[in-house]
Amino acid sequence: MKFTPKHINRFLLFKLPSAWIAGIRLKKINDEEAVVTAKHRWINQNPFNSMYFAVLAMGAELSTGILVMKKIQDTGKPISMLVTGTQGEFTKKARGRIRFVCKDGKMIDDQIIQALKTGEGVQFELTSKAYDETDDLVCTFRFRWSIKAKTVIDVFEGQK
Repeated sequence: MKFTPKHINRFLLFKLPSAWIAGIRLKKINDEEAVVTAKHRWINQNPFNSMYFAVLAMGAELSTGILVMKKIQDTGKPISMLVTGTQGEFTKKARGRIRFVCKDGKMIDDQIIQALKTGEGVQFELTSKAYDETDDLVCTFRFRWSIKAKTVIDVFEGQK
């Protein structure tokens, strides 16, 4: 898969339709960061006239997870990934267009190297910060990711 906004947004439509319907869109991805947006609208609102927290979580998770996916693909090695924990802090009502930013690309590189060297599972925390149109911080999410390099046996077992 190509890691461009166009390709990833098409991926969302077919593989994560609830995120696509909620308006989650990848705007930028490179080796250092990923930027995802969502606009507050009727389909993703809560009763308090702001964006529903689950939509905020989806946008934040995508900004971290898509970086992990890109880094894994860049290695060309079979590596599994899974969210094992999350924490969110909300500081302001989410209205208008919200921008989720994860700048942890370098940390992901380091963790993948460790997982490939040791063959053991590695857990690490990535942070996504969400900002509104005035650049005020709306919320901060932390996701604990677990990655593990698959052994030859793991790869064949997955094909049963």
